[in-house]
Amino acid sequence: MASRLLYRLRHALAGDGPGEAAGGPEAEQFPESSELEDDDAEGLSSRLSGTLSFTSAEDEDEEDDEDDEAAGPDPLPPADGASGEDAERNPSPEGQRGSHLLARQLQDFWKKSRNTLVPQRLLFEVTSANVVKDPPSKYVLYTLAVMGPGPPDRQPAQISRRYSDFERLHRNLQRQFRGPMAAISFPRKRLRRNFTAETIARRSRAFEQFLSHLQAVPELRHAPDLQDFFVLPELRRAQSLTCTGLYREALSLWANAWQLQAQLGTPSGPDRPLLTLAGLAVCHQELEDPGEARACCERALQLLGDKSPHPLLAPFLEAHVRLSWRLGLDKRQSEARLQALQEAGLTPTPPPSLKELLIKEVLD
Repeated sequence: MASRLLYRLRHALAGDGPGEAAGGPEAEQFPESSELEDDDAEGLSSRLSGTLSFTSAEDEDEEDDEDDEAAGPDPLPPADGASGEDAERNPSPEGQRGSHLLARQLQDFWKKSRNTLVPQRLLFEVTSANVVKDPPSKYVLYTLAVMGPGPPDRQPAQISRRYSDFERLHRNLQRQFRGPMAAISFPRKRLRRNFTAETIARRSRAFEQFLSHLQAVPELRHAPDLQDFFVLPELRRAQSLTCTGLYREALSLWANAWQLQAQLGTPSGPDRPLLTLAGLAVCHQELEDPGEARACCERALQLLGDKSPHPLLAPFLEAHVRLSWRLGLDKRQSEARLQALQEAGLTPTPPPSLKELLIKEVLD
C-alpha cells in the first residue's frame, strides 16, 4: 500500500495520468508483495514519532504485571549458561541478524554525523542477547557496544545489562526528571513470552533508542543515575576481581570502565576516574608491566594537579616513586611532593598503598 501510494504520488506530481500510473512497465516494479506489512508500518511510525512505542495486538492481550525476571539485586554472571526451550534458541536481536555494526562502522557513522546539526552523542548497539539461567531466576543479558568520538581503531566499550537494570534506571530518572522523561517511553513488562526471539529483538531496539534519547537531553545526560548505570557495575566487578587476585580478568574490566568514563565525561568529579586508574596501576604492576603502571600513576597525578590533598594523592606519589626507581626514570619531583605531604602531617609515613585503598574503597 505505502509503496503504491508513493508511486502514484510521484507520477501525479510529474503530470502523468492515472492511466499511465496504472499501466506500463514501471508499475510492475511495485508488486503486492512489496507492500508494507501492518506491523512494519506501525513500527516505522513509532520510530518516526520521536518516542518509544512497542505495543501490538499481542501485547494488548497480556496483562501489565511483573516480568519473569527476578527482582532484587541483579548479579551480572557470564552469559553462556542458557538452557530451556527458549534458551536453546539463544536468539540474537532481530532473529539472528546477518551482521552487526563493527567498531569501524560505528566510528564511521559517528564521523558522518559530526557535520550535521544534530549534537554529537554516543552510539549504542545491542550486539548480543543471551538467555541466562541462574536458578531460581532466568533472564536475558543484553550486551551493548558504546561508541563515541575517538580514533577509528578504538574498540567500542561494552556493557552487559538485564531488563531490570534498564527498568530501575527508567524509574529513577522518572522520579527525578518528570518533565524531560515525559516523552520517553519504556518497553512494558510481560507475563509471558519474555524469552522469544521477537520479544528480545524488540527490547534490544527499545534499549538502544532509550539510551540514545537520554543522551540527547543534556539534563539527563549528566544525571548521576545514568552515570551509575554505565560505570558502577563495571567498577564493582573489577574491584572484586582485583581483591581476589584475578588481575588479568580485572584489568580488562578496569580498562573498559576507563573507556566508558572517557566517553561519558565525568561531571561528578575525578573520584571514579582516579579509582579506575588505581585499579589499572595495581593490575599492571601485579602482571609485571611497570611501564604501564607508571603511566597510570602519571595520568592520575595530572588529574589531581595542585589541588588540596586527596586521599589517593600520597598513594599515587608513592607508587610513582617506586615504579620510576624500578625503571631508572626521574622520580625527584614525586619524591619532593610526597615528602612535603609527610612533613605537613597530611599523610602517614609510609603512606597506604594503592592496593590497600582499592580494597577498602566502598563503591556506592
